[in-house]
Parts: sequence; C-alpha cells; structure tokens
Amino acid sequence: MVYKLDRVARSLPDLLAILEEIRLAGALVKSLTEPLDTTTAMGSFVIQILGAVAQLERGIIRERSIAGQRAARDRGNLPGRTRALSLDAEAEVVRLYATGEHTMHAIALMFDVSDSVVKRAVYRAKKPGHSSLN
Repeated sequence: MVYKLDRVARSLPDLLAILEEIRLAGALVKSLTEPLDTTTAMGSFVIQILGAVAQLERGIIRERSIAGQRAARDRGNLPGRTRALSLDAEAEVVRLYATGEHTMHAIALMFDVSDSVVKRAVYRAKKPGHSSLN
C-alpha cells in the first residue's frame, strides 16, 4: 500500500523494477489516492505515465536547484550556513588563543560566540598548511 505511486520512486526504471519485484512476490500494489488496477494493461500504462512524470519532475527540480546554487555563487553567496566569525575575526581569535593568555571560553565571550565556534577556528588553524598555529 502506498499513498501515491509517484512517491515509490523518482525514476521510471526504478518504479517498474519495484513494482515487478512486488508482483513476482505475489503481492499487489494499492494506491490510497489513485484508483488504479495495476494488473490491467491500462493500469500498467497509467503507472508508466505517472513514473515518467515523476522522473520529469525530479529532473526539473534538480535543474532549478543547480541554477539557484549557480546564481547564489555568482552573487557571492557561499553554500551552507553563514559563518559566525568573519575571516578577520577568526584570525584574531586564533591569534589571541596562540598567546596563551586567554582560554577558549574567554575568547568566546569577547566575540559573543559559542565556545565551539572558537574551538573550530583553532582546530582549522592547526590543520597542516595553515600558518597561524603551526
């Protein structure tokens, strides 16, 4: 039992393979929202159309996502969440920690960020190839 047949798979070959596997196991597929008889030629035809439409929809969503990411990148927006510290502020955090005069918690309070933000900045600075703490 499925809510909608196009939710079973987003590609027509996958949908047909899943439905065939179910049929070979001796079971039937019943959609809660679509009155289809999957055992008839017409039902099989409609299922294939629904599968093709789901595959088209998936392709369109993918194309739009890629275009949106490209447009955001062209505007200078980086993927992911916004950084808690600018690169300059992160360099200052690393410098303060390297002096040994401040704890990570004290630095976090100075910059009004969480301790984990400071910890990540220091960790990144310790990575090979980074010059701040090596």
